[in-house]
Amino acid sequence: MGTFSGIRLNLDSELEDREEAAVHIQEAVRLLLGLLGEDPDREGLMKTPLRVAKAFLHGTRGYRQNVVDIVQGAFFPEAGVGEGIGEAGGAGGLVVVRDLDLFSLCDSCLLPFHVKCHVGYIPSGQRVLGLSKLSRVAEVFAKRLQSPQRLAEEIASALQNTIDPTGVAVSLLCSHRNVEPIFVDYNSRGWAEVFVNAGSGVFEDKSSDAWNDFVSLLTLGGSNVNAPDMGSLGACECWFPMGSANSACVEEFDPRMTAAATSLLQSLGDDSMRKELAGTPARYLKWLTNFQNTNLPINLCNFDLRLVDPLEPKRIENGPGGQIHSELNLPFCALCEHHLLPFHGTVHIACIHAQGRNPPGRPLLQSVVDFYGFKLQVQERLTRQVAETVSPLLGGDIMVVVEASHCCMISRGIEKIGSSTATVAVLGRFSSDAALREKFLQCVG
Repeated sequence: MGTFSGIRLNLDSELEDREEAAVHIQEAVRLLLGLLGEDPDREGLMKTPLRVAKAFLHGTRGYRQNVVDIVQGAFFPEAGVGEGIGEAGGAGGLVVVRDLDLFSLCDSCLLPFHVKCHVGYIPSGQRVLGLSKLSRVAEVFAKRLQSPQRLAEEIASALQNTIDPTGVAVSLLCSHRNVEPIFVDYNSRGWAEVFVNAGSGVFEDKSSDAWNDFVSLLTLGGSNVNAPDMGSLGACECWFPMGSANSACVEEFDPRMTAAATSLLQSLGDDSMRKELAGTPARYLKWLTNFQNTNLPINLCNFDLRLVDPLEPKRIENGPGGQIHSELNLPFCALCEHHLLPFHGTVHIACIHAQGRNPPGRPLLQSVVDFYGFKLQVQERLTRQVAETVSPLLGGDIMVVVEASHCCMISRGIEKIGSSTATVAVLGRFSSDAALREKFLQCVG
């Protein structure tokens, strides 16, 4: 068991053979933290290099797995309904496993993306493969640096070459969190989705009866087959959320940052000379440095209540303790300081109206959220900081609710798409009056 800066690695058993890679990743992450303007030795960041290393090695463990080992011994004799009856030598017809949830790391930016995977094959040789093995083979290639089309083709090719069926069909619905544009336009946030296909054997021809049967079975199961098609729209436009994955990154970074990002990439197990990875370090740094020692303008010292435009809340409710003013859905994006992955969502702010005072408008409240959002953060701290900052501006009776989705929830361990986290901070009358809190939460809902 190796050590890094005096910390024992404590890697999962499946990663114990990657101690050298883990050390290199941790060294790179520690350097990047320092160059981002952070103190790598402060509490909250001391174990961040270790957490990042474990997440990256977990997300690329497929490089150390062999498909032959997975399918070996998992074939079962199945002669079909009668001698000579059925497709592929009497083994029966098409077999489809639908809606497998997979998670992979984008080979363009190293961020995780979600995959809804459908795999079908027509058996041959009067034998079938254990159904769980289709999922496990797909998982091997998902746990590598991938693009959607490459992932589909590798799954299809591996199954064709190892189980020798009449054909293999693979369809993937891939969803990548659209991170970069939110720094320019909050309205552009969301998921970039693309639908890709790959086939071998009788499924190579997408106009064949076999392929039509495959698609029909997906539709029968309620699977979404109507997302944008990468082949028709082009990979750059419909998939990569930060511009063309094939275009050169014109931004220049500190050479030490570039070297650290390159070292991290080389430690993951892929061929670092693969052309698709040429711009990956620069693209990784491009989104990472959006959070570099961010100090967005915020002028609270000279705040003059008399000069502020009245708040225009989406909803105003009369609570038992006074009139509740609320400003809902203030967007934000932050970088999780535990895993160096983005988390994003909305902030909702409520205050009790004070007679004779006009509360600040939405732009100032958004600047407060941005000030604390665009940096290394944890959601609980962000919630508290927003509440404490707006408290003197809004009269002291404050409730802040933050709702967010975390990329780290799909990068390792839990791997749950669509999960979200809510945190609350209360000051003044909101801290002691349950009726006020309930009234505001009804507004948020």
